[in-house]
Amino acid sequence: MLIGEVARRSGVSARMLRHYESLGLVRPSGRTGSGYREYSGQDIQRIFHVESLKSLGLSLREIGRALDDPGFMPASLVGDLVRRTRERIAAENELLTRLRRIDAAEPAGWEDVLQVVALLRALESTSAGARQRAALSSAHEGAAPVEALVEAVLSETDPNVAGALRWALARLGEDGTAPLAQGLGSAEAAVRERAAQTLVEMPGAEAAAQLHDALAHRDAVVRGYAAVALGTRGVADAVPELVDMIVEGRNDTDAADALSVLASDTEAADLIAGKLVDRLAHDSAQAPARGRLTQALAGIPGARASGALVQLSYDGDRAVALTAAYLLQLRDAR
Repeated sequence: MLIGEVARRSGVSARMLRHYESLGLVRPSGRTGSGYREYSGQDIQRIFHVESLKSLGLSLREIGRALDDPGFMPASLVGDLVRRTRERIAAENELLTRLRRIDAAEPAGWEDVLQVVALLRALESTSAGARQRAALSSAHEGAAPVEALVEAVLSETDPNVAGALRWALARLGEDGTAPLAQGLGSAEAAVRERAAQTLVEMPGAEAAAQLHDALAHRDAVVRGYAAVALGTRGVADAVPELVDMIVEGRNDTDAADALSVLASDTEAADLIAGKLVDRLAHDSAQAPARGRLTQALAGIPGARASGALVQLSYDGDRAVALTAAYLLQLRDAR
């Protein structure tokens, strides 16, 4: 079969067939009387073998080795192809993500595109200072896509850079709330904590709703951030978690401060004082926890809290009794 017919039937161009011949991949078995290349059935089969291996991503050099070396074992080469393919897919996904973020910024011209690219590169810099400057500048003109800032804050370990990123996201509004809420479901505890830290600084009703849902989160750290944030905003549903935090010693000072904010009216103050007293009376309450609960009563106004402190000033635990007596003196002085 002449080269033109082979090209037509195989779909491989005559030019490529000549290239294969120059590399020694596929040599026609014969020549016609006029000197034209003539391919046998085995030659055509080898062409299809070459094309099949090309479709797997092998180079022409690798294909020649695979077809001509009788001792060649494909396992190592296939494993290498798997690795290279994964790397290529990762690179393509990274490029796709970058392009989508540029598109999300709705650039009006190439200057805008270049500005976004510069910001994205700066956010990925190994220099904490460069990342911080990028975060601070991104909030002024809204040039950085929100998703890029969320990804950056969820992976940032430098506290100064993380603070700048949280500030920038808060300035950009509620757009970052949904991806931050997704961060609360991460398998990594550090990512969940960063998501919670950032979410408490986000404005708007959507962020408040996500924080309310987080009161039932499986992660105590996430629950704690949500409870303190909601408590300082006057959300009474945070009270049970805030009391648990005091008992367990988890950020108990901030929890007590949040309870004092919630106890702004008499009814709320008596309810909170009742919760604290109930936990003090609980059999499982250990000495350190009872001490923290007693101290928390200091920030709760009203007769219920005062009465509880009077009783606690006679408590069998001397540390608790002394703390209660001291707090009563402070209340009397006020």
